[in-house]
Order: sequence, then structure tokens, then C-alpha cells
Amino acid sequence: MPLLVVGSVAFDSVETPQETRENVLGGSAVFFSYAASFFTPVRLVGVVGQDWPAEHTELLQSRNIDTAGLRVMEGKQTFRWRGRYLPNMNDRETLDVQLNVFGEFDPILPDSYKNCPYVFLANGVPAVQLKVLDQVNSPRLVMADTMDLWINEHRDTLMTVLDRVNGLLLNDSEAMLLTDETNLVRAGRRILEMGPEFVIIKKGEHGAMCVSREETAVFPAFPIGAVTDPTGAGDCFAGGMMGYIAEQGQFNARVLKNALAYGTLVASFNVEDFSLDQLRKIERADLDRRFAEYKAMLSL
Repeated sequence: MPLLVVGSVAFDSVETPQETRENVLGGSAVFFSYAASFFTPVRLVGVVGQDWPAEHTELLQSRNIDTAGLRVMEGKQTFRWRGRYLPNMNDRETLDVQLNVFGEFDPILPDSYKNCPYVFLANGVPAVQLKVLDQVNSPRLVMADTMDLWINEHRDTLMTVLDRVNGLLLNDSEAMLLTDETNLVRAGRRILEMGPEFVIIKKGEHGAMCVSREETAVFPAFPIGAVTDPTGAGDCFAGGMMGYIAEQGQFNARVLKNALAYGTLVASFNVEDFSLDQLRKIERADLDRRFAEYKAMLSL
């Protein structure tokens, strides 16, 4: 079933201890869409400038990603981000952010997008996320991503978003910031009291935790030999997870657990190279093989 994502489309410049890449394809909606496309058709809403190459749009379209919602603003520049990863490859410094057209992002959904049963609101201003929610027609499942900036500066609007979504995605420090809890299980349960039916707490190299009203489950990261570029791993995790749910066409505890596993595995491929380079080399069969390895790894 089709999956709608609304978020950033960007050029990233990434510095790691081993290598630097300039102006590679990035953005939350891009990573999410490509990851989700292994499982289901995707409809993307974002904004770019006149510097956006046509081949990037063609790449997305080749993955069954509908780009009718990708707006090109003439005479303006695409969102750009530059960051440097520290030697541990977990921590990074943002060196430069140029919002450009993303600072004016005002998502207008094409009519063909409004009935998507599955919706993901990528990390962005809560007021923009609400505007998307006001345009969709009774989706089956809506999940939102957020970050510390919105928790600190747009908390009231963010709380309105939480009351209207089924699931929330955030990292461990953000969960503690949102709830004033230092224990992640308690933090997850507090977030459930704010409205969502489940919350996914990302823990970086330590995997993820899912807290729902039924149970709490922990998913370790898939072990790989070396991390080349962690940029977009969280978005790929979300894309793999939501893509699998949309593919199944239903939502229950079993589907959610398998979705979290597939999200973990898409992210594990993503970090093996810069931008989408590694994801462009794999197929769904590669994910299924890694899923079997992951399942065996978790068995007692």
C-alpha cells in the first residue's frame, strides 16, 4: 500500500576521519523514501531549488517513488548541510546549515496523495507536521519524527502533534528531554501518556527500543565490520520500518517487530557507504538474507 513521507531533500557534505564527500544526495525524505521503496510504493513531498539535478529525481522515480509532491523553486537553492564525524563515528559536529528553500517549506499535498493509508512526518517544524495532518484523509497509521530543537522551542505545538499520531520516533536523549525521565522505559511510558500508541527510541550503535501499551521490546543493531558514514541511518531505519508495515497492509505486534527488524537492517546497509551508495547496490533479497541472519542472532 502507498506510503506518504513529508520531509527534507538536501545536499550533504560529510567529513569522516577517513574521507570527505561534497554535495552528496541527502535529506530525511530522500533516505526514508529509498529505504521504504524496498517494500512499497512511496509518495514524497519536499522542496528543492533550481540547483537540483534532474538525475536525482530520475533516481527516485526509478525506485517507484512518486515525485509529484517534490516542488522545484526557480531562482533558489536546495537545503545544504555540512557535518563532521568524530573518530568514534557516533558523535558529529554540524559545521554549516543553509536552509535555503527548506526554510520556506510549505507542504501542499497533491490530491492523489491525500488518501495514503500510511503517513510518515519526517523531522521538521511541528507546525508543518500539523499542516500535513490537516490534509490527509483518515490514514490507518501516522508516525512522526522529532528532535531536541522542537522539544525546547515548539513544545506546545509538538504536544498537539503527539495527540494526533499513532507513533513517535526519537533518540534516547530526546526521549529523556521530552519527559524529564532518565530511564528510557519510564520515558517511553510517559510518551504514551501524551497520545501515541507506541514510541520507538533510537539508541545509535546500541539499536532501538519499542515501547507500546502491550509490551516493551529491544532490538540490537546488526553487527557490521566498519561504519563508513552514519548520515541518514535513522531515516533509513524509519523508512524500512514504515515500508514493511505498508507492505503488510496491517498493523499488530508481530508486524511491528518484523518492521523494526527490517528497519534496523536497511540502516545497517546504509552506514556501509556514503549517501545512498550502498543501498543502490542491494536488492530486497539482500535484506531478506540479512533478516535471516539477524533472526538467528537473536534466537536463544
